[in-house]
Amino acid sequence: QVNLVESGGGLVQAGGSLRLSCAASGRSFNNYAVAWFRQAPGKERERVAAMPYNGAYIDYIDSVKGRSTISRDNVKNTVYLQMNSLKPEDTAVYYCAADPTSSSTYTYWGQGTQVTVSS
Repeated sequence: QVNLVESGGGLVQAGGSLRLSCAASGRSFNNYAVAWFRQAPGKERERVAAMPYNGAYIDYIDSVKGRSTISRDNVKNTVYLQMNSLKPEDTAVYYCAADPTSSSTYTYWGQGTQVTVSS
């Protein structure tokens, strides 16, 4: 019902910034919880940021707290992850995901966008 496409990744120097975008097509996911995940080579996927459908509560992992912001534009049906003060350890493939059931089970996933932070 919902297709998610990430963009905005790339190569950036440490200390730089990126804004990742996740555009949804098909059915609107404005009433879905959304999240950003990342997975580095050889490591488990981890949830970077999560936001319920109403935006009432936003959760970030400690490693990005204070320098990353998840947001959404319901008109554009797009979710964003603004990342500042990037570090080499932020290097990973970043995925957006959506949860239509408010169960913290993400059933819609994008294809991922690569973020590489050089020293």
